[in-house]
Amino acid sequence: MRSRTLTLLAATVSAGLVLTACGTNSSNSGGTGSNSASAPAPAGGGASGKVGVILPETASSARWEAFDKPMLQAALAAQGFEADVQNAQGDAQKFSTLADGFISSGVKVLIIAPSDPAVGAAVEAKAKTAGIPVINYDRPSLGGSAEYYVSFDNEKVGQLQGQAMADALKDKPGAGFVQIEGAPTDNNATLFTNGQDSVLEPLVTSGKLKRIQKQPINDWDNQLGGTTFEQIFQANGGKVDGVVAANDGLAGAVITILKKNGLNGKIPVTGQDATADGLMAVMRGEQYMTVFKPIKEEAEASAKLAAALAKGDKAAADAIATGKLHDPKNNRDIKSVLLTPTTILAKDVKTVVTQGYVKATEICGGDLASKCASLGIS
Repeated sequence: MRSRTLTLLAATVSAGLVLTACGTNSSNSGGTGSNSASAPAPAGGGASGKVGVILPETASSARWEAFDKPMLQAALAAQGFEADVQNAQGDAQKFSTLADGFISSGVKVLIIAPSDPAVGAAVEAKAKTAGIPVINYDRPSLGGSAEYYVSFDNEKVGQLQGQAMADALKDKPGAGFVQIEGAPTDNNATLFTNGQDSVLEPLVTSGKLKRIQKQPINDWDNQLGGTTFEQIFQANGGKVDGVVAANDGLAGAVITILKKNGLNGKIPVTGQDATADGLMAVMRGEQYMTVFKPIKEEAEASAKLAAALAKGDKAAADAIATGKLHDPKNNRDIKSVLLTPTTILAKDVKTVVTQGYVKATEICGGDLASKCASLGIS
């Protein structure tokens, strides 16, 4: 979700961030308009003006629509900004067009989550010429010029996935697992893989586990992920003991193939993002775990950074971004906020609901009503 290796240094992030609810997303190509959240007067951060946000797509994960957009709008409005949040829908040209619109309109800060690092870097160069600071949100533009990056400790995400697989297979010496990874162009996917391998590689080397195959999936395409897993599964004679899937979308595609073969719930599958579908699969026992990333913290850290940068207060921005992400393409460290992810097993699903990321009504219907009741989810 490759041969590049990045070094992440732990970030210390202030603990005053809390979690809240989710919403929906829509997109247009104009760079302004119906997706704007207006703030009539400066609030907590004392900032003002417009911040442009470009999210990458909606096909690979429900998070961008359900979590990031409304949480960014709320966090930026709380800092006094008018927030215009758009989605490029995986289209590099649309991403560039949206950025051009934001830059020409003179936004105070540009926050971008590029699907393609090269496109992000090109946008950053234009923004820099215009004197507009850029924050990389969730995904960095390797080789770019953005001075700040806000995300999660993505190697840690992978470590949680790898450890979950090691735990699930601990009583099956020599068990074979498959890794279905994210897009090879997405640096986060590389970090997830690095984290997984930090746990799993020693087990493979010692012979405790066997890696059947590791396969990145272009564009985080869930359908392609399912097809690819099915080919691996069949090529290995239908013998797979576990699947490390890089996110909930890919996990769902894998589970569909396992279900066709009567193996759903019998083979542990990892995920990530704590989506409603992922949480339901975890409660059904078809998905072993997911990873909860408190996106509201990510949004709030980005908004606070934007407020500092809009006022030209780099000292305040540096006090927020206390971590580092090394960019090997131009051999520089990007000042970063790296937040902490959490493993979610079935017994932990209530945490995601209680903190407002998913409503009980979204995950507790039909066959899961009794399971939710037993977990205290209502």
